[in-house]
Amino acid sequence: MTLVAGVDSSTQSCKVVIRDAETGELVREGRASHPVGTEVDPAAWWAALQDAVNTAGGLDDVAAISVGAQQHGMICLDDRGVVVRPALLWNDTRSAADADELVIELGGGDAQTGAKAWAQAVGTVPVASFTVTKLRWLARHEPANARRTAAVCLPHDWLSWQLAGAGDLAALATDRSDASGTGYWSPSAGEYRPDLLTRALGFAPALPRVLAPQESAGRTTQGAILGAGAGDNAAAALGIGAKPGDVIISIGTSGTVFAVSVTPTSDASGAVAGFADATGHFLPLVCTLNAARVLDATAAMLGTDAAGLALLAESAPAGADGLVVVPYLEGERTPNRPTATGAIHGWQLANSTPAHLARAAVEGMLCGLADGLDALIAQGVQVERLLLIGGAARNDAVRRIAPAVFGLPVAVPAAGEYVADGAARQAAWALLGGAEPPAWETSTSEIYDAVPTPDVRARYAEVRDLTAQSVG
Repeated sequence: MTLVAGVDSSTQSCKVVIRDAETGELVREGRASHPVGTEVDPAAWWAALQDAVNTAGGLDDVAAISVGAQQHGMICLDDRGVVVRPALLWNDTRSAADADELVIELGGGDAQTGAKAWAQAVGTVPVASFTVTKLRWLARHEPANARRTAAVCLPHDWLSWQLAGAGDLAALATDRSDASGTGYWSPSAGEYRPDLLTRALGFAPALPRVLAPQESAGRTTQGAILGAGAGDNAAAALGIGAKPGDVIISIGTSGTVFAVSVTPTSDASGAVAGFADATGHFLPLVCTLNAARVLDATAAMLGTDAAGLALLAESAPAGADGLVVVPYLEGERTPNRPTATGAIHGWQLANSTPAHLARAAVEGMLCGLADGLDALIAQGVQVERLLLIGGAARNDAVRRIAPAVFGLPVAVPAAGEYVADGAARQAAWALLGGAEPPAWETSTSEIYDAVPTPDVRARYAEVRDLTAQSVG
């Protein structure tokens, strides 16, 4: 049996799966925690990867490995390859004003013109999550660190580089999916935009070379083939075996709605990010900052756990008798309101129960994702199947309420480490070759359906935009 390994270096933890390269059969796995926060020393990710690998029984018998990781994070390296400052993660919103400034600048002083120009250039309109905005923040607030920066890379790039022995900066490599989340690489053209990078930072440092999906980034210090790697959502799509027509709704730390598409997208509204996927296609994506942790926070407020929250939510009527939660607990990315806060609307004596609040929290989180689904459809994405994945997809209330809010049946695959699985499948592809990734058997899905509740969406839409008036 030839073995391959896949890594998921997420915001909260590192997971490693080791699978049979031919069949995809799981052989063993391991995990380790990451530190909390939106600013993290990359050395903590490397330590967690070592711990997860050790828990998984090591890599001595592994022929290939690939890394999937959280997107957008800014890692700056000096000319010796030393990390200049802690990495800024995707959920760090301090560069919100810099994002606005970059959009206006490219539009010659007009935000609408600038948004269109950015969307045409790189498929996305900058928001605080993207690397390009963090580089502008660095140039403005830490000019000495900006001047020390000889190269910029992303979390999966840096971890792959470490696995290869962290040689010179020329050895840095990335893939299409992760490069497409920087704000200075064009998925449609397949090339960097150094002019946009220079606009942000003031100069153009070295960047990782962008590999094809099945291309190798070299070898690890143990001799294993190193796959190209991928951003977390692209890896998840590969792990779940998504095809054109599939829309994946992932509810984890963030909420994402994304689809495999054969054509690139360019959304000047900024709602849909025109990313690339891990197979050579494209991955139009909508991301919300507030997802599973909305449910965690609500459960904590109610003195219960996830199962208890589900029971409460399902005991309340659809629409929670008018109670609406707008769950912008950590600002929001879609819509772009980085300084917004959460809100509760329609509070009355009749709905002042734990069950009503639980129901409203689940519905509010799902309504934000349903808005994302609408945005994908508006970009011409075809929806043949909805797949619900992520930690919160295991919550019974989420599974049962989701089809009512989305207005479509949802398929819930068996719980799995889809990002790590996608990375392992990519590693097998790099090892075995071929025009397509190996045809591993994917898990069966349980189908959930419900009577649509359009009134829930309508009521949410009535109050959602009131949050924009409460922030300065």
